[in-house]
Amino acid sequence: MRNHRDIGILVYGATGYTGRLVIDYLNRQYGFDGDISWAMAGRNLDKLNLVRDELGIDSRIELIAADMADQGSLRSMVERASVVLTTVGPYQLYGNDLVAACVSVGTDYLDLCGEPAWMKKMIDEHSAEAQNSGARIIFSCGFDSVPFDLGVFFLQQTAIARMAKTVSRVKGRVRQMRGSFSGGTLASFNATMAAAAKDAQLIGVLKDPFALTGGFVGPKQPKGNVPFFDETIQSWVAPFIMASINTKNIHRSNLLLSHQYGENFVYDEMLVTGPGDKGEALANALAKSNGLGDTKLLPGEGPSAVERAEGGFDILMIGESDDGREVRIGVTGDCDPGYCSTSKMLVEAGVCLLKNPDIADGGIWTPAPVFGSQLLRRLRKNAGLTFEDETLD
Repeated sequence: MRNHRDIGILVYGATGYTGRLVIDYLNRQYGFDGDISWAMAGRNLDKLNLVRDELGIDSRIELIAADMADQGSLRSMVERASVVLTTVGPYQLYGNDLVAACVSVGTDYLDLCGEPAWMKKMIDEHSAEAQNSGARIIFSCGFDSVPFDLGVFFLQQTAIARMAKTVSRVKGRVRQMRGSFSGGTLASFNATMAAAAKDAQLIGVLKDPFALTGGFVGPKQPKGNVPFFDETIQSWVAPFIMASINTKNIHRSNLLLSHQYGENFVYDEMLVTGPGDKGEALANALAKSNGLGDTKLLPGEGPSAVERAEGGFDILMIGESDDGREVRIGVTGDCDPGYCSTSKMLVEAGVCLLKNPDIADGGIWTPAPVFGSQLLRRLRKNAGLTFEDETLD
């Protein structure tokens, strides 16, 4: 059924801050006359038309009006598309009906979600129907959590090549992150905190690294909420704000990969602040902040084009085997992680799914079990990401 739809990729939220970046990259990378049909969607046709003109997108790219408040219009929209990419968050406020519509008609859905309590709710409510309809629902297809999720996957593949086995302990260490948060990210954070204040059960979900593993509980995990001196890299490290979502996604990936990383898999993420007194002071300062920077931004706002171009990220992952051997890999991005890189990751994930329709069965997924090496290759080729073996021989 998916192969007979007239739109390959539909971007919902195309007039928003991140949505504009997504369609701009989609247009520059794949254009109009390529082998990918795509369309822009949002609530207001006039705004869609304005954005299409401002970005120099071919006037033949279709514009579709659909409102989250109108379930009929959502269903009509997703019935025409093979893959929906949505940037309309917070997803816990605006994503329920779109996920339900995609699941009901077997349309693939990809988002940028970093809201684990909502993700758990969607998994609980829609997994069985998505399996039946064939819809692949894939959360967190941006900076959270593609570089980390695929980073662990690549590390484990490297470990297999080097040691003929996976490793049960992986340390994620963010060596550098140059970039800022947008108003949409802050809105998602605030919505999550507001929901947790009303429902104490959500606090447990936010704290539980196995919140998305459907009842499976592995070994005790590092809390990651206090600074410490990491002997492995001879540097102080601080809590990393995105660890809360990335760890949950990576443990779910391990589950969906039939515990390829082992049922005793342990994973944590920390931000590297440097050695000595300066590194310790910075780690302690970061531990006392919420890590979100300017909380005055509104949805639709974000870093400038110059700030995005000057951004980037560098992640080290260290895998430790039970017999003391070690594997190290690095993951880097060439521009602002949360917006420039994120927009490229989301598009490449959507294209990967469109071009490989048999890559996974219907269900609710994380990126690594669906895409694995295929998306990794696309990100290397097109999106300015690197995945490199840094093991010391």
